[in-house]
Amino acid sequence: MARNTALHFRVVEGRGLPAKDVSGTSDPYCIVKVDNEVVARTATVWKNLNPFWGEEYTLHLPMGFHSLAFYVLDEDTIGHDDVIGKVSLSKEWISSYPRGIDSWINLTHVDPNEEVQGEICLELKVLEEPQRRALYCHVIEARDLAPRDISGTSDPFARVSCDGHTLETAIIKKTRFPHWDEVLEFDLEEGVPGKEPKGSRVSVEVEFSLDALQRSPAKGWFRLLPFPTAEEDAGGKLGALRLKVRLAEDRILPSMYYQPLIELLVESILCPAEEEDVSPLALLEEISSVESRQDVATKLVKIFLGQGLAVPFLDYLNLREVTKTTDPNTLFRSNSLASKSMEQFMKVVGMPYLHEVLKPIINRIFEEKKYIELDPCKIELNRTRRISFKGSLSEAQVRESSQELLKGYLSDIMESIIGSVEKCPAIMRVAFKQLHKRVEEQFPEAEHEDVKYIAISGFLFLRFFAPAILTPKLFNLRDQHADTRTSRTLLLLAKAVQSIGNLGLQLGYGKEQWMAPLHPFILPSITRVKDFLDKLIDVDSESAGKAQPRTLFHPSVTIKEGYLHKRKAEGLHLLPRFTFKKRYFWLSSETLSYSKSPEWQVRSSIPIQRICAVERVDENAFQQPHMMQIITQDNEGQLRTMYIQCKNVNELNQWLSAIRKASICNERMLPSCHPGAFRGNRWTCCLQPDRTVHGCSRTHSAMTLGDWSDPLDPDAETQMVYGQLLLARDKLREKYIECSDAGLAPEQERGPGTRAQGEQGRSCQDRQMAAAARLLNVIQALERAHSAFERREKEEADNDSHHP
Repeated sequence: MARNTALHFRVVEGRGLPAKDVSGTSDPYCIVKVDNEVVARTATVWKNLNPFWGEEYTLHLPMGFHSLAFYVLDEDTIGHDDVIGKVSLSKEWISSYPRGIDSWINLTHVDPNEEVQGEICLELKVLEEPQRRALYCHVIEARDLAPRDISGTSDPFARVSCDGHTLETAIIKKTRFPHWDEVLEFDLEEGVPGKEPKGSRVSVEVEFSLDALQRSPAKGWFRLLPFPTAEEDAGGKLGALRLKVRLAEDRILPSMYYQPLIELLVESILCPAEEEDVSPLALLEEISSVESRQDVATKLVKIFLGQGLAVPFLDYLNLREVTKTTDPNTLFRSNSLASKSMEQFMKVVGMPYLHEVLKPIINRIFEEKKYIELDPCKIELNRTRRISFKGSLSEAQVRESSQELLKGYLSDIMESIIGSVEKCPAIMRVAFKQLHKRVEEQFPEAEHEDVKYIAISGFLFLRFFAPAILTPKLFNLRDQHADTRTSRTLLLLAKAVQSIGNLGLQLGYGKEQWMAPLHPFILPSITRVKDFLDKLIDVDSESAGKAQPRTLFHPSVTIKEGYLHKRKAEGLHLLPRFTFKKRYFWLSSETLSYSKSPEWQVRSSIPIQRICAVERVDENAFQQPHMMQIITQDNEGQLRTMYIQCKNVNELNQWLSAIRKASICNERMLPSCHPGAFRGNRWTCCLQPDRTVHGCSRTHSAMTLGDWSDPLDPDAETQMVYGQLLLARDKLREKYIECSDAGLAPEQERGPGTRAQGEQGRSCQDRQMAAAARLLNVIQALERAHSAFERREKEEADNDSHHP
């Protein structure tokens, strides 16, 4: 049994930030830390004291966490960035809001002396001797301490306090992983054992009660805490952040406990009842909240992908949606479970396809930074001087130039999309084929000829391609959000792609008549889009089942790629600029490979199954930031380490997460590693001279950023669905059970054969009640299982506390 902890947070915006630049403004960005480890950095919003970021992250934390902190900094071109303030949230405080936090929180001052992190290994006990009583404190070692020096290290010592008396260990220079192995003893006042003054404490930045130590000595690793302070939020003088934070913690039971719920959901699509019947899957849609529908859709898509039934699942939902729709203009316009499931399905299985189609064009738009504007109300002539050496252009010239640039970009986008039929995953093509069939059956009239095309393009263009063009960072097409100029270009392109996806139905309507110059390009594209969709659904329906049900992608599909700097293995004594070489990396579920460039024919490869750890590297190891290490084991059992440098902290976190996900099922993952390097006959992290000594820091193999490449986890996904059902259990019972004289017993007593015979004569209400009863039975069984495991965990914890 395992625990699944997912931390969802969104850095929305800031307000009232203080000016840090001489110009009277600031260039703010946010750094997000979990237990003092940087997990994300937002884009910089230039010259703005009320910045909007809108950046959203999900972090998987199997080991749990203690605190989440948001630091606001002002980016400076020269020198170090200025710290404006921070918001620090404890896990306990976040947990007290089960539905999540969405509020403005004032920034507080940042005191470097209070930025405590790491753990210390101690042995504490009270010695009872004939002539004296003493507190025995064995200070063994510490790990992952906060860096205090500019070099990224510290000169740590331990200070132990007991009832006003203080002793200190020796100082260990230049390390965040000190080994002291020192014994400190405090004489305790004579008296009756165990009757020390009430509230007596031992403090090593970790507090212990002397009474507790008298009963049970303490030995092991303990988390370091800052000394208590009367910290206040500065009364809003430093500004505030609007944050959305939600913590999802689940106990994941063994797979056998979830099987009945999975069988019920699968039964809905494999054995569909009559049209008016309410299946368990339909009930789930009815009782789930609008806010949770996207999460429910994502989990259901993954559950059915794992079962190899994603296409029948989507077909079941789409058929229900299409059958209920009488006006084709409203088809799939709501946030129904069918709409959300199709949308999430494309994101889960189609991201590599999206990247292949759009990424080269998006990169070019970002690099060229052209000024483009069609709206006369927004044209700024002073911005056009870069376009012409003859000075500012007229408004007509700006519009003409913008039209040509937009047509060029739009042409490249449409050529890439229309030529991508064979690149689209087979399972997506089959899902679209089924959707086309269902819509055509529902609306066979000649006047509705385009509806079957719009149903597909509404998903593919309006909910997939267009949003990715509008906000490339949210689809991992770029590491940073676009600047103001590029963002406007992307918005205009996204509007044009939406118009094409709508098959031109909205052209000439609405307030944006200034888009009319693009209509001569959009209208001819519509016929080409229909031809593209016809080819897209011209696919063998059996091809969707050929993919392995337990994997999202073919093993050869590239999950992530890009330029990184690889450290030369033989470059120990070279200057830093000579030890790192630029290489292009590709990651798939089978290999991590690299070469001099994307076009280079010769590649070096590392089998994913040989990876033992993927971890950060301390900056002081090579005097270089944003570094990671990939530890592998060769055929002889020897460990090999590759050091890689990324260009920024976001790229570092994305590569760490992607490689960890690809290797998450490896059997020989290391529990610890060295975050430094072995140089000068010792490790730079813990200063140990033995190259083969066990790692001084724990590994974080399962700590990953949540995105489309998350591996399938049927137990965790079904647990989330169960959680939603549990929240809505009362609603389900009130609507379908308590309104009838019948209870759960008749359904429980009937055998499968009797139930099948009796259903023919039941009314619609009876069948609805029966479906609800079966679902409630499964919920009740899972609830009992969770309670049993919770009692067992409590008993084990009590036994451990009595037998240290």
